[in-house]
Amino acid sequence: MPMATSTRATPACLTRTATCALDPDDDELTRTRKVRRGFIAQKYGVLVDALYGGRTEQFIETQVKFEDGRTGSVSATLQIIDAKIHAPAKVSA
Repeated sequence: MPMATSTRATPACLTRTATCALDPDDDELTRTRKVRRGFIAQKYGVLVDALYGGRTEQFIETQVKFEDGRTGSVSATLQIIDAKIHAPAKVSA
């Protein structure tokens, strides 16, 4: 889907909001701290689709891995709202 000028958040903002921090131990980053785009697309794809689909909320369920090695799942219906856009601040000389 082509990117268009919009007041809605970008998928990068959406995925960043959806996680507290990206972590190599969670397979979200490589050991050299590069984002694993395929993993992010799989894990948060339904949210990106909801964003571009103009939905106001989306149910998501995802697997989580705890530091002690246990795994679990979390689910929620997330509200999707438009981001407020501010005019750039003028820099005084």
